[in-house]
Amino acid sequence: MEFEGIYTPLVAPFTDNGDLNQEAMVKTIDMLIDCGIHGIVIAGTTGEYYAMTMKERFELMAIAKEMINGRVPTIVGTGAIRTEDSIEYAKQAKKTGADAILITTPPYAYPTGREIALHALAIDKAANLPVMLYNYPGRMSVDMDEDTLDRLGRSTNFCAIKESSGNPNRLHMLARDYPHIALSCGMDDQALEFFAWGAKSWVCAGSNFAPEAHIALYKACVIEGDFNKGRKIMSSMLPLMNVLEQGGKFVQSIKFGLTLRGISAGPPRKPLYPLNKDEKRVLAEVIKTMNKSVFEFGG
Repeated sequence: MEFEGIYTPLVAPFTDNGDLNQEAMVKTIDMLIDCGIHGIVIAGTTGEYYAMTMKERFELMAIAKEMINGRVPTIVGTGAIRTEDSIEYAKQAKKTGADAILITTPPYAYPTGREIALHALAIDKAANLPVMLYNYPGRMSVDMDEDTLDRLGRSTNFCAIKESSGNPNRLHMLARDYPHIALSCGMDDQALEFFAWGAKSWVCAGSNFAPEAHIALYKACVIEGDFNKGRKIMSSMLPLMNVLEQGGKFVQSIKFGLTLRGISAGPPRKPLYPLNKDEKRVLAEVIKTMNKSVFEFGG
């Protein structure tokens, strides 16, 4: 499978009592596909997988796959501390017809590179689906290092990596030494650099509520090869990226951004709480300014 384009890690819209809001979810999926995104990731970090039971995640996979209905690829997250649980998520993803799975480092356990590889290979063996790896040491504490990546060469299913370390040296290493594993941008404020180093996809949470801007940057850099235009679009997007990353309220901000489009994403699950009034005001203004600038640049 080739990962190309904008992949939205879908939020999980909840009602005030914590149930999945299926009406809001289908509205979000329809809006994203109508806007031209290229794939949807289910049960990623933005989708609050860590706050769901296994039963809820199984139900989410089935509901999302039915709503998407083959219009774009569906990628399902398998994140869990225990390898056994990740295997179950991968098996269920295949059963529900997922096009690919997302495999991340088990959080909190602090595994070695070899242990991460064995974890990923066990999941791959159980599901036999295309895999996008997810390297996010900011949350998982460790990198998928060269030892991990070399061991994963045993399976051709490992075809992409969402790189979210923020370390330019890793970006260079992946592009230079692992060309068979497609680069996918997982660090929003480095999207321009990822595209310059050959990445053809971007897994971006902000595309939940601003798909047009994210698609515009992708098209400018990857399709048109116009990095002058890309720099202008990126410059207009950086204030949003800065706001999203400040204060530790990333998921809450994504959900509120979607609400600004008229789709109620509801509150995050505890221990997280929604944005306050000042935070909402700042985010709304930044989004408004960004959208105006991107439109002026022809995005």
